[in-house]
Amino acid sequence: MISYVDNFALTAASLSNRGNIRQLQELCRTIQARAVRLGISFSVLKTELIYWRTPRQRNSPVGLSPILFDGEVFHPRDSLRCLGYWFTPTLSTTIHFSRRLALAQGAFAHIRRLSPPGVWLAPYLCHRLATSLVAPILLYGADLYTPNVGSLTRLNTFWHKVQRWATNCFSSTLIGMLAIESCLPPIPLLVSQRQRQSALRTVCSPPSVNPAAARLHPSFPSLSAYPAPDCSRAHTKGLSSVYLALSWKTPRPFPPIPNHLPIDAVANRTITFTGGLSTVPTINAHLVPESHPTSPLNP
Repeated sequence: MISYVDNFALTAASLSNRGNIRQLQELCRTIQARAVRLGISFSVLKTELIYWRTPRQRNSPVGLSPILFDGEVFHPRDSLRCLGYWFTPTLSTTIHFSRRLALAQGAFAHIRRLSPPGVWLAPYLCHRLATSLVAPILLYGADLYTPNVGSLTRLNTFWHKVQRWATNCFSSTLIGMLAIESCLPPIPLLVSQRQRQSALRTVCSPPSVNPAAARLHPSFPSLSAYPAPDCSRAHTKGLSSVYLALSWKTPRPFPPIPNHLPIDAVANRTITFTGGLSTVPTINAHLVPESHPTSPLNP
């Protein structure tokens, strides 16, 4: 899978660590051989390794083996970054939002030097800096990740400082009034907004543009009803209750059922907007690039 321009992600699944290592090494050699024919080389030293395991495997006393490639040994990591998202074997969001919080605090420290409290920048300019600079850094990844209680508390504490700075309120001002005075919604509302916007972009995209749209439940009223061949829904039929293919109108169960497709819970966030529609329209279904004036295809 191509992650971004020149980054590749290789994923292998088997019943043992040795099987995974063998498959990954064969894939690496295959891709490297193809790249040599194209005159392309890879930076092997930047390779990172992470194992995804079930809860039963995580509790196993057997350790995880490193991988050997081009004479370099790569030991498994506890966290892995891809496109700004931090992934862990347990898919915990704590590390991701801790790093986003640190980046946002650094950016906020710089813009506070531009405008000390009560001078220089007007409140509406402070508000614009908070919404256009601090919030995108702080909430990057919130469309995919939901912060837990501890992360949400730390994000809110920092966001209260931003609200006070934008309005020049006293430190004794009630927290409930900060969002109203600064016109900066609380973090839970901002997270919910970003997740719903991301869900709308997914369900309104054709599978040719966003492959995740091909994993929508068959009951979803989409104009592009083309399921992906690897959507694994066939594996969830006729099995025990822990394997469940959720309808798009079914809210995420609590306690959560770990063996349903995440796209089912994503589509559920669009009920408020698409509940009354017979079919959900698709956008960008046909992308026709404009011809350049100097293009040989343009007479």
